[in-house]
Amino acid sequence: MKILLVEDNIQLNKALATLLKRNSYVVDSAFDGEEALLYIKEYQYEVIILDIMIPKIDGIEVLKRARQSGVQSSIIMLTAKSSIEDKIIGLDYGADDYLAKPFNTEELLARIRALSRRQNQEYKEVKEFVFEDIKIDENKLQISSSSKEITLSNKEMQILLLLIKAEGKVVSLETITKNVWDVDSCSTSENVWVFISYLRKKLESIGSKLTIKSIRYQGYYLGKIND
Repeated sequence: MKILLVEDNIQLNKALATLLKRNSYVVDSAFDGEEALLYIKEYQYEVIILDIMIPKIDGIEVLKRARQSGVQSSIIMLTAKSSIEDKIIGLDYGADDYLAKPFNTEELLARIRALSRRQNQEYKEVKEFVFEDIKIDENKLQISSSSKEITLSNKEMQILLLLIKAEGKVVSLETITKNVWDVDSCSTSENVWVFISYLRKKLESIGSKLTIKSIRYQGYYLGKIND
């Protein structure tokens, strides 16, 4: 797997690059947004690890331009910001995951592995099916209803599929983090909430009668708006 690491802190960049190479990944390093876009234009990457606060062109703008140019790489945003609004903006432009600094390196590796498994599954088979009033295309990461179509991030699709498989039963936060993030981490709970809330808005935007409901201290389930 080839990874682009975009981080302006030279020491952190070198440390993460060394870690990734020791785990058998091929790594290119960029230290600002302009350099990152040059790499993205010239090479194909399975995963891009992208810090938000980088010089010249910030990470959100790099993400935006990459997606607009058709880049399909899985993108993990590194951020020192805890603002929900910042995460929503990233999701809107196509981020697949977030990791807040400081983070555990084993958690970063686990999230890369989870994205890798997702990509491998997509290459193996085409998956399209209808659930209630929505049509799901797993490979294209798209859902549609009422003649409207929208694209999901990898994490949003995985959460939706997990809720569908639960058949209306409550899925706990622990189950979501273990299955979608491949980790059991308290730092992931806010990320789950962000992805759930944004996925809920996307279901609403295509006119689906389905929504994601929550039960405090228990978890989430997929149900109809008026139930």
